[in-house]
Amino acid sequence: MPFSLIHNGTLIDGNGGAPIKEGAVLVQDNHIRAAGRKADISLPDAPLTMLDAGGGWILPGLIDTHVHLMMEGIDIPRLMTTPFSLRFYQALDHMRRTLDAGITTVRDAGGADLGLKQAQVSGLVTGPRMQISITALSTTGGHGDSWMPSGMTLRVFPAYPGVPVNICDGVEEVRQKVREVLRAGAEVIKVCATGGVLSPTDHPEFTQFSEAELRVMVEEGAFRRGVKVMAHAQGAEGIKNAVRAGIHSIEHGIYLDDEAIELMLAHGTYLVPTLLAPLSVLEQAESKGNMPEYGVRKARETIEIHSESIERAHRAGVTIAMGTDAGVMPHGTNLRELGLMCQIGMNPMAALVATTKTAAACLGWQDQVGTLERGKLADVIVTKTDPLANIRSLENTANIALVMLDGRIVKDIR
Repeated sequence: MPFSLIHNGTLIDGNGGAPIKEGAVLVQDNHIRAAGRKADISLPDAPLTMLDAGGGWILPGLIDTHVHLMMEGIDIPRLMTTPFSLRFYQALDHMRRTLDAGITTVRDAGGADLGLKQAQVSGLVTGPRMQISITALSTTGGHGDSWMPSGMTLRVFPAYPGVPVNICDGVEEVRQKVREVLRAGAEVIKVCATGGVLSPTDHPEFTQFSEAELRVMVEEGAFRRGVKVMAHAQGAEGIKNAVRAGIHSIEHGIYLDDEAIELMLAHGTYLVPTLLAPLSVLEQAESKGNMPEYGVRKARETIEIHSESIERAHRAGVTIAMGTDAGVMPHGTNLRELGLMCQIGMNPMAALVATTKTAAACLGWQDQVGTLERGKLADVIVTKTDPLANIRSLENTANIALVMLDGRIVKDIR
């Protein structure tokens, strides 16, 4: 049972308390045995590997609750000419860059299948721990329906063995589709409750699935040992339908109104802002010209009200978990989201808690990850810079000096 001690750093344990000077984390195999002041940790009478944090900051592995590991960018000509199997090889690079950014756990919001997850779990590939949704359920003509006015269909997440067709309409068809997705290995159900920025034939304010259709998704998930539902929900009415139906987390939340915020507070619904997503659409359109015109137009229309909505939700006390929509923007740039969260009123510690403890709770994995505490899985990072003094310093992956995932060092540039 090998032991290692990460020491000589300031400990930020993910719970939101004051940082601990001269902190340390004792790891045994793939679990944390102790965390706190080094002087208070009883060291084992056994061989011990010492990992010097070099005066940096020791944090829990970070968590992004909304990524798409199987895609990067919405370049339609490139997507049309990319062989299907190439996506899996590209995903390996996406996973590596995610880890290099200090993100050790993700919730994949569509695209990653059971095979990709099993490859990571078995150690066949190197990547973050994943909670997968398989695909994003959509109505005909909804956010997950990539039918073009030309009559062609460009599916960002195409159906293939292991990934069911994602289109469903009506309560009974929705029920069957949820069962198919769960059969395929989904650990969370993803639904598009409204239109979106990057869908060709709708708008973020368009309401899609009815409350009755959303409710049956929640019911079917509950039958599978409490599988939760996450909802792409941008327009106010669609958000309210989702919350009333019992959906666990609202993704994006662009057009939140007071009633929606009150409902979220009453139901304990999580909010995953993805503030980086519309900004990234505009940046990539300007720098690369690889975003569709309809997406650029809608991103410009929504970017300011998006920030205003998240700011009001934060002030009201809605529980916020960090998520980025990585895949819309380049993987590995995820931690730009933290600076944007601070711009809408969160302080750096609150942003870190949203990326650790709260994000773990959003996934239902709070007993495994999210904080540096005895018994948790040994997901630990060391940063060269103080994230409380300069949260944006984490955007530079060179400042992520050490990444430990499940007790194994997967990055070390100390």
